Amino acid sequence: MAKQVKLKAEPRTNVGRSGVRKLRARGIIPAVIYGGKVKPQALQVAARDINAMMSHASGENVLVDLEIAGEKANRAALVQEVQHSPVGGEIVHVDFHAISMDETIQAEVPLEPTGTPVGVKTFGGLLEQSLRALTIECLPRNLPDRITVDVSQLNIGDSIHVRDIQMPSGVTAKVPADLTAFSVLAPVVEEEPVAVEAEAAAAAGPEVITEKKEEGEAAGAAQAAKEKAPKEKEQKK
Repeated sequence: MAKQVKLKAEPRTNVGRSGVRKLRARGIIPAVIYGGKVKPQALQVAARDINAMMSHASGENVLVDLEIAGEKANRAALVQEVQHSPVGGEIVHVDFHAISMDETIQAEVPLEPTGTPVGVKTFGGLLEQSLRALTIECLPRNLPDRITVDVSQLNIGDSIHVRDIQMPSGVTAKVPADLTAFSVLAPVVEEEPVAVEAEAAAAAGPEVITEKKEEGEAAGAAQAAKEKAPKEKEQKK
């Protein structure tokens, strides 16, 4: 399950581009929190804190216990989006989505296979993964980092659908149950180039021979006609 991480933040007054650049130069990352029953609020967090939190995150969904300076109670939130610099890759902005720990949320979690299918190991098949992530619904405390599926028993032609996946306690899939998540395909057998060339040559051979035979027959008929002509003239005389 996703672990709730504590993070300190402060209200942000610098919202323009120049103000944001000054914050980043001081090692501070601009952020915003929205959702819930309050208006969106501009925040700022220390770059070292947000970097440490994201580097230790075990999944894509990070559950945060946000301590905002000046507020009496902490606020629960999910990291909704993390923006990175296209040049250096450093974090430049963070979006938090405010949630209630007593209300269900929807999130996408990675779907990962475990084990090697018997159809792959024994018969040379290919494991195909049709779903990389799964949309789920649960309470924040039940939010999983990822969902793993044992595919070791799959043989050639076997499949695992969403309805076959054992969900963690308190978690419900929010996609059609008949969607295919994993399947094992039969190995692709390619014809050897040598055999193909041999078949092509064999197919082309008779055509060449036929042409030569037809040419030979035509030449023979012409020659016979020439030899026959003088004999007919002598007989007429």
